[in-house]
Amino acid sequence: MPPGLLTGRTAVVTGAGSGVGRASALRFAEEGARVLCADIDLPTAEETAALIRKAGGTAAAARCDVSREEDVAAALAAAADRFGRLDIVFNNAGVPTPRLGAALEDHTEDDFRRLVGINLGGVFHGCKHAVVRFKQQGGGGVVLNTGSVAGLVAWGGSVYGATKGAVHQLTRAVAIEGAPFGIRANTICPAGMPHTNFMTSGGLDARPESVERAAQRIAATHPLGRAITAEDCAEAAVYLVSDRAANVTGIALPVDGGYVAR
Repeated sequence: MPPGLLTGRTAVVTGAGSGVGRASALRFAEEGARVLCADIDLPTAEETAALIRKAGGTAAAARCDVSREEDVAAALAAAADRFGRLDIVFNNAGVPTPRLGAALEDHTEDDFRRLVGINLGGVFHGCKHAVVRFKQQGGGGVVLNTGSVAGLVAWGGSVYGATKGAVHQLTRAVAIEGAPFGIRANTICPAGMPHTNFMTSGGLDARPESVERAAQRIAATHPLGRAITAEDCAEAAVYLVSDRAANVTGIALPVDGGYVAR
């Protein structure tokens, strides 16, 4: 069997307990990566790691609150210590607008601080400690962040979109600063994904029939006519962290069925 795209690489994926994080951790492992599955909900991270091991891959789990710098630094150090080095950091963990449809004036100070602390702070912590470790190791490395279509156009909650726009800008800065050291940085920008815990945590009705109706409504807004899945995002993630994207850095890649191209 030929080696996978990520054979011999070590990856940390935050928010790996569900959704895009789980789908990406599974795909990274399928492509040969050793994966540290990090999530604030440790049992879900352990479930993802168990799925990887059951499929014949290599994985471990760690609890990580990305809003706490020490947690993120510890997760990256744990991956390097366990597997010998660190090659890929996927800063995926995030939270949605606390109440779907909330206008700017409906946000409380606590809402603002939580969105900024997790969505932007978590990416900042992951980028910072990835770059520090990559420079210490030598040989470069890859940072991937989860942004959003809401950070590209005025779509979605206002504060949520602002945090994702900041993630996109931070990614570009890391790409430029890291380039002399062989460090690449990119962002994936999903559109609405009704079939993930991320959406239901923001207030989407979790009953299967309600989720399916939401998927149909979202799909109707995409030129390709299909709702975006976690697996769609995982395929984009695999490409961007692999050597097939060796000369791709500083981009915000929409995974949106053509939404922002209208």
